[in-house]
Amino acid sequence: MTSEYMTDELFDVSGQTVVITGAAGLIGSELVRAFRARGANVAAVDVAFPQGWDCGGDLAGAIEPFPCDVSKSENVRQLVGAVEKRFGVADVLINSHHYKPTGFLSAQAETFPDELWDSIINVNLRATFVTCREFGSRMLQQGRGSIINFASTYGLVSSNPDLYEDNSLGNPVAYTASKGGVIMLTKYLGAYWAARGVRVNCVTPHGVARNQEEDFLKRFNAKSPMKRIMTADEITGAVIFLASRAGSYAVASNVVIDGGWTAW
Repeated sequence: MTSEYMTDELFDVSGQTVVITGAAGLIGSELVRAFRARGANVAAVDVAFPQGWDCGGDLAGAIEPFPCDVSKSENVRQLVGAVEKRFGVADVLINSHHYKPTGFLSAQAETFPDELWDSIINVNLRATFVTCREFGSRMLQQGRGSIINFASTYGLVSSNPDLYEDNSLGNPVAYTASKGGVIMLTKYLGAYWAARGVRVNCVTPHGVARNQEEDFLKRFNAKSPMKRIMTADEITGAVIFLASRAGSYAVASNVVIDGGWTAW
């Protein structure tokens, strides 16, 4: 698979070791394919992989699956060692993991259970810090690296209750809090690590098409300046920019890819 933009030196990621958490998810799988198609060595990380998982198709030869619960610090330390044994020190870390436990969508703020709050914050925010710390410390030792965290528009603005009336979807308070935390974690690490050669940024997508209910999509489209929901591949350009030399002066940035959702 080649094209002019895949071989552009400014956006070149070939030969880089790219670690992608949440790799079995909708966005994570798309990122695995995109980076492998551009010649990167991809460490695909997820808590578990579906039976017969084959994200890379005929590109899968340099895609290594690493099952790992990134919410556990010791597991992440072992992951760093396993990735380095296979590929060497990571050049790029992409944190695209998140957690949606049972009861996640319907829980209301006024009755939100402690254990549900803790489980979501533990994966979405704490685990993002842990992976940044463990992989970032190795990047700092080699004097270079790029970390890209995934936030959400709901880390910037509140979700609109009207969007979720009379359908099975929703956006709970813990998710919003966790993603807001990811943005500020990114800014802090970006500011402190930039002079030592490690760039830390985040990307903020909004809703991604995944066969949502027709009523939800109708409401979503009406509230979006682009009048449609995004597809998973529409986030890859921003991530490749931040991972490559094209984003060499991007530090502590939040690249918002939301179809204009947060413009009004």
